[in-house]
Order: sequence, then C-alpha cells, then structure tokens
Amino acid sequence: MLLAATSARAQYAAQSGTPLVDVTGYVIDATVQPARHSLAATAQVTFTPTADLPTASFVLHDALRVQKVADASGNAIPGERGPNDTLLLTPATPLVKGQSYTWTFTYAGQLDGSATSGPVPGLTLAKIDADTSYLLYGGAWFPMDGYLTDRFTATLHITVPSGYTVVGSGAVAISKTDASGMREYDFAWTKPSFPGTILVGKWVDVPDPQAANIHLYVSPAHQKAAEGSYGTSALDEFAFFTSTFGEPPSNTLNIVELPNGTVPAYWAPGIAAIASAHIGGGNDARLLANTIAHQWWSAEVSPATLNDAWITNGMCTYAELLYLEYQDGEGALANAIQDVAAGALAYDTTPLTSAGRLGAFSPQFQSMTFEKGAMVFHMLRWVMGNDSFNKALQAVLTEYAGKDVSTAQFEKAAEAHTQQNLVPFFAEWLDGTGAPDFKTKWDVYRLGNGKGFRTVGAIEQQLDLLNMPVDVRIETQGKTVNHVVQVVGNSTPFDIETFGEPSRISIDPDWHVLKDTPDMQVRVDILRGQQKAAQGDVAGALAEYQAALKVNPQSSLASFRMGELLFAQHDYQAAVNAYRDALSGDNQPKWTEAWSHIEIGKIFDITGQRDRAVNEYRQALETHDNTSGAMNEARHDIQVPYKLPGAGS
Repeated sequence: MLLAATSARAQYAAQSGTPLVDVTGYVIDATVQPARHSLAATAQVTFTPTADLPTASFVLHDALRVQKVADASGNAIPGERGPNDTLLLTPATPLVKGQSYTWTFTYAGQLDGSATSGPVPGLTLAKIDADTSYLLYGGAWFPMDGYLTDRFTATLHITVPSGYTVVGSGAVAISKTDASGMREYDFAWTKPSFPGTILVGKWVDVPDPQAANIHLYVSPAHQKAAEGSYGTSALDEFAFFTSTFGEPPSNTLNIVELPNGTVPAYWAPGIAAIASAHIGGGNDARLLANTIAHQWWSAEVSPATLNDAWITNGMCTYAELLYLEYQDGEGALANAIQDVAAGALAYDTTPLTSAGRLGAFSPQFQSMTFEKGAMVFHMLRWVMGNDSFNKALQAVLTEYAGKDVSTAQFEKAAEAHTQQNLVPFFAEWLDGTGAPDFKTKWDVYRLGNGKGFRTVGAIEQQLDLLNMPVDVRIETQGKTVNHVVQVVGNSTPFDIETFGEPSRISIDPDWHVLKDTPDMQVRVDILRGQQKAAQGDVAGALAEYQAALKVNPQSSLASFRMGELLFAQHDYQAAVNAYRDALSGDNQPKWTEAWSHIEIGKIFDITGQRDRAVNEYRQALETHDNTSGAMNEARHDIQVPYKLPGAGS
C-alpha cells in the first residue's frame, strides 16, 4: 500500500551503506505556536561518527533557521546550508571514529506547509496550523540522519497553548497550564527506534471501551466512526498482530487523525496517524492495518539500509493482507493480491536490493518496497509452507528486536526454518526484475480399464532462471485436481492423472506467484495512470489509461479512470463519453457501473439537465452496489442537485 507518491528528487541521499554519523539519542525542547505557524526548538543530539570526519552532515527542514550549534563545552560550531535541506558543520578538530559527541542545535522558523520547502518538494511532512499541526519524523523538523535506518532514543519536551493535545511516542507527563497560557507535554522513548513524530491538535479523544491502551484522536466529524466500526477495526487489528507477531514495542496505541494534504498515513512507535479522507470508509480498515503493522515491522525491527526496506515495508503490506485473509477468507486474499501484484510490477526495473538509491518517498521506492516486497513474502509463504513461514517471521522479530536487519540476515533466518534451498528464490525475486507469463499446452489420453485420464503437457514462460513451485489446476466433471509442478527454466513438463476427463487447465489460479499477464499489464497501466494523475501529470495519466485500453478496449476500470481525470479537467463531454465506455465495457470491477452512473449524473447536474441527472442516480441505485458509499451518494444527489466544490448557490 503506497504511503506517499511524488516524482520529485529523492528525499535524502540513498542509504546504500552505513551512515557516516550514527545518531543515538535526542533531548528536544520545542515550543509550538499553532496560530503563528511557528516552531522554536533546542535539540541536543548525541552521535558517533562511523569514520574519521572533518565535517558532519545533518538534514534539517529548510524553513528552520539555525541560530547556533555548540559542542558539549559550549563552543560554537560553524556551518552552512547545503543542498537538499542538509546542514554541513565543521568542528574545530576532526571527528574521531567511534567517539561519542553531543551537540546542541538552537533553531526556529515558520512551518506553514509551503510546498516549496522541506526535504521532499511537493510533499508536506511538517506543518504547524491553528487546527492541527504535524511534525512527522520524515519532515526533518529536528537535525537527523539515516532516515528509517538510524535508530535512536528521544526525550521530547513540547510546549503548546492550553486547549491543544500533543501526541508523541512513549510515556507522557503533562504540566499544569502556566501564567502565559502554555503547558508542557513530556515524552520519553528509551528503546532505540524512530520516536521523532509529534502531533498537536484539538481532537476528540475516543478511548476504546474494550482496551484502555487504545485511543483514537479524531475530529468531531469522525467521532461516530471512531466509536463504531473504525474503532472496532483498530482493536481487532492490534490484537491480531499481537497474536501473530508477539508483543509490540509499546502496548499503547494512539490512532491520530491527520489533516488531508499530507501523506495518507504515517507511523511512529505507539502511533498510527491516518489522514481524514481515510477514516470511516469501506476500505479504510486495510490502510489502518498496514499502518499498525509498522509497530512490529519498522519500530521493533528496522531495515539495515534502505536497500533492505522491502523487509519491513513489504511485511506491513502483507500483514494487511494476512488480516484480510483472517477476516474474510482465502478468496479475499486471492482477489486483493492481484492489486498488490499490479503495484509490484508498476516500476519493476530495479532489483529490490538496489531500491535504496531511489529515495524513500519516490513512487518507485514505495511501489517496490511495499507491493513487490509483499509479493515476495506471499511467494515465500507458498514456497515454505505456513508453519515454517510463520516460524521464520517470529525468529526475525525475536533475534532482531530493537535492531536492524539486513537482507542477508533475513535470508539466513528463512533458510533455518526450511529444508529447502532458498538461494534461487531470493536471487530471482530480490536480485532480479520481471515476472513470468505462464502459458501451457497439453494433450489428454484415456487410460485403459476405466482408470481415468492422463494429461501430458508443459508450462512455458520467458524467465530462463525461474525456479518456483507452480500450482496446476485441472477441472473435471468429477472433481478438481491440484498438482504442484516445480517450474525450472523456460519449459517444464507435467504428467497428471485424473479420474474424470479434464475440461479446463489453469496455471497458478490462486496467484501464489507474481505474474505479468496481459490482464495484469492493464492493471499496471491504470495504476501508473492514477499515480501520475495524483502528481498532476494529466497528459501522462491519459497516456497510461490509453495504453491500458489498447491492451483491453473493454476495460471498464481504464475508461472510468479516464472519465475521472477528464471530469476534473472540466472536459465534461469527453468525461461522459469515457463513463459511457465504462458502462459498456467488461464491468470489472463491478463498482464501476454504479459510480459511472453517479458521475454522469453529476455532469448533467452541472450542465443544468436535472431530469437526466436524476435518471442516472436512479440507475446507480438499481445496481445495489454500495462500494465506497455509492448508494448513499446516489440517494443524496437525488435529493440535492450536485454542484462543483466552491460553486455558489
């Protein structure tokens, strides 16, 4: 699942090796003034150089002006701003490898959410506002290094005006309001992790009545959802992951509503922050599950470098799917895995073990580490079997608790829990790119004396080095037979006997293996189109949707997404044409029918054709498909004519 997408330059330098500065701890005193959008802070940073260095480099949000940097003796350390929000500091004497240093940074500035500032251009990760303020770890609101890989402890003293609540990682103590109307929240996280996120707001605090350790901090608009199904999902997911992975780094979980306009979700130890648009909807529990899973697969065990981030990011996405399977069965997992496979193939041009050079917030890095990483775990589970797979995950969480783990270490742990040689598996899926497109040919022979039938054939695919077990399903009038064939190379024979005469043969019907089929290519093109549309690249998005329609002219989803894009551009006639194409297409997924009628109705309302609009809304109701609240939307629009956001009465 993508947590952010931007085509801008990489957020930080690629973490392909050991950072030159190993930060071990912070003590930060910060005052947040929401009405002024301002932050004033002093940060004591304790670090150890990993090599002899004449200078030290940290990342600090470029909207924050550094007033002074001093060493432990109070001596000023000169420095200058470098590219990409870096701060270059030159002490009087070179830093010595392995020696611990503590420097104090004094800085201040306004974090008003300007898209032109911050470590990831176009993506706001640190913003102070009158309603809700968020200082995400990735926003570099304090001097940092080794994003997602350099574990640290933190003691944070955050002062805010009375009336605001502050959420952070670790045990919290709250002072009384002082004479100036300010009060201090003190947080202490003593286990090395990533406790660098602070959230400030005027939320409703919704404690879970069944679990005192779970709190939901939401806006009044989402209080009902927090008290109902969304809160129930949070409790169930936290309990499921605890039973599956063991105790989390913190038994307290704060779920906090983020404003829209930043990432869809973010995590910190003891925190799952979710954007407003993703709270209370039909599929929002999946994003919540993915975010909660980071408590184990990021906060508890982290990647040694960003080249190893497929382990944690991929496992969080797969944990989301494991919960879906637990709730709704194997069929739900089989359906969902195809969407994940599309994400895995969207940017499959770089091996997973080289992903660190792409930048932590690039769409390529996100797609590869989250979606392809999840597919690696899904396939590994198929290869190892459930029991061995689960034992391997438990072993990694136990052995590397509070530490980082490398790909080589993970591979060793997996091999320790199976009798199989996993070198070919990891070489194919971690060090290579591409996915097979399985094809088959076969002949059926009748066996004598009423003994049934023999199907003799071969599985063919284009990857010469592939070595994977693949399920062959033969459907007969009597029963369905599943037979696992170890596919090696371009062509692998099979010989399967059945009692009934075969009527259909399917290769990997349950999607145990990542495949690049023509249908999957349509999904990939549509996904890339959605990502380009989110980045404002209209021409690029249209080109991707057109590529999908070239492969499958009947794709309702491709036509619907094209209609969405054209509607947003106010090209109403072209949008209606695209929605009509969706209605006359393959009706996959089914929800495109209801929503195409609704969107056409909205266009009729905008263009003053109310009777035609109502007719479309009624046709939407006739589908009885309430995906993403379609029925509720149609009923509302029948009663109240649709108007463009911001349009006058």
